[in-house]
Amino acid sequence: MNRETIESKLVDIICEQLGLDKEEVSMDANIRDDFEADSLDMVDIVMSCEDEFSVEFPEDSMDNLIYVKDVVDFIEKNM
Repeated sequence: MNRETIESKLVDIICEQLGLDKEEVSMDANIRDDFEADSLDMVDIVMSCEDEFSVEFPEDSMDNLIYVKDVVDFIEKNM
């Protein structure tokens, strides 16, 4: 799966989980600050990513997932 596909699917996940429009989500957006995502939202996003991309996020990795691009990078690296 290429990076563009990962980005597109991740944007869909974030929009679904947080009730956002695709236009609101950029790769440089801070998930917690820009979208007001709390820790439960982050868990939901990570679980959806694990299902969608067949990757496993270690529990301590969520502290490093600040921007949308951080999640894309993690998925791309661990697929």
